[in-house]
Amino acid sequence: MQGLATDQDFTGDARLTPGADARLSVERLTLTDYRCYRFQRLETGPETVVLAGPNGAGKTNVLEALSFLVPGRGLRRARLGDVGRRDEADRPVAAEDVSGRAWAVAATLRTPGGPVDLGTGLEAATVTNGRERRAVHVDGEAVKTQAVLADHFSAQWLTPQMDRLFLEGPSARRRFLDRLVFGTDPAHAGRVAAYDHALRERSRLLRDGNSDGDWLGALEGTMAEKGVAVAAARLEMTDRLQAVLEANKGPFPGAVLAADGAVETWLRDYPALEAEDRFREALKTARRRDGENGGTADGPHRSDLKVRHLAKGQPAEQCSTGEQKALLIAIVLANARLQARERGVLPLLLLDEVAAHLDEKRRLALFDEIEGLGVQAWLTGTDGALFAPLKGRAQFFAVEDAVVTPED
Repeated sequence: MQGLATDQDFTGDARLTPGADARLSVERLTLTDYRCYRFQRLETGPETVVLAGPNGAGKTNVLEALSFLVPGRGLRRARLGDVGRRDEADRPVAAEDVSGRAWAVAATLRTPGGPVDLGTGLEAATVTNGRERRAVHVDGEAVKTQAVLADHFSAQWLTPQMDRLFLEGPSARRRFLDRLVFGTDPAHAGRVAAYDHALRERSRLLRDGNSDGDWLGALEGTMAEKGVAVAAARLEMTDRLQAVLEANKGPFPGAVLAADGAVETWLRDYPALEAEDRFREALKTARRRDGENGGTADGPHRSDLKVRHLAKGQPAEQCSTGEQKALLIAIVLANARLQARERGVLPLLLLDEVAAHLDEKRRLALFDEIEGLGVQAWLTGTDGALFAPLKGRAQFFAVEDAVVTPED
C-alpha cells in the first residue's frame, strides 16, 4: 500500500510506519452557533493540536464538533436540537429565532486523496417544524445521507465518560466496537441501522399482539441476514485488532479482545448461512416469550466486547482505573494502525482530558506514540503544564470563555 511500510505483515514485532500521504488532518475548522460558540475558526497544521483551558471554557465542544464529521450522533450522543448555541442565560435560543437554533460545523481536510471540504449541521428550515434534519455537504455540494462522511473522514475518541466503559453495561462497549468497525468498513453503519429497524418493528408487532406470520417472518429474515453480517464484522474486527496488538509491543498493556454473543458463537462453529438459519429459527421460536417480555432476548443487540489484560490475565473490569485507561488507549492506537494498513489513511484521535488520567511515564509514552504514528491528535486539558513535552512538536491553543486563541 502506497505510503505505508511494515517490517513484517503484522507478525513478529512489526511496527507500522505510515508515510506522509497516509495522514488525515484538519487544516481549518469553523463553528457557527455551535454550543457556546457564536463563531469560531481555527487554522491548524498537520501536527497534534493541544487545547488547554479551564473547565467549561469550550474545549470538549471543539472535539464534539469534529466528531460530527463522521456519521452518528457525536461523542456525546447528543440530539441535533441540543447542540445549537445557547444564550447568556444558558437557555436554548427561542424557537422563532431560526438562525440561532440552527448550527454548522465545517472543515477543510488534508487527505491522502487531496483536499476535501466537509460541512454538517442542523438545517434551519427544519427547526420550526420540529423535524430536525441534518444537512451534509461535501466540497460544497449537498449529499443525501451522512454515511458519505465516512468516505472522507475518520475519527476515534476517548472521553472521561468512557473511563467506566468496562464497568457498566454492554451497550457502550458495543457502540465502541462498532465505531472501530466503521473505521475500516463504513457500510457497517447501514447494516446496524437495518438490523435495528427490523428489531424495533418486530418488537412493536409482538407487543401489539400481531401474529401475522408472513410479516414477522420477513422481519426476522432481515434480522437474521443483517444480524449475522453485523456479528461477523465485529468478529473480524476483533481478530484483526488482535493481530495488530500482538505485533506492536509498545508501552501500553497487551489486550485480548473478543466479540461475545449467541450469534458470534454460531459464526465460530458454523458457516454464515447456517448461522442465519439458526438465528431465524431462534427468533421464530421465541415470539411468544419476546412478546410477553417486550423485547428480543437474542441477537447482536445483546452482544458484548470482552477485553482482558494480557500480562495479568485479568478481565478489564477487574483492573485498576489507570490500567483500564491504558487498555483503551492501546486499542485506539491499534485501530489507527489498522486503518492505515487497510484504508491507507490515519484517523484523527480526539482525546478529551486523557493526559490527566495517566501517570507521567504513560503520558510521555502516549505523546511519543502519537508522534511516531504520524496521526493528528486533538488533546484537551485544564493543566497546560501536562503537555509541556509536546512543545515544539504540537500546536497549542488557549481556550477561555468560548474563545480559542493560538499560543506562540
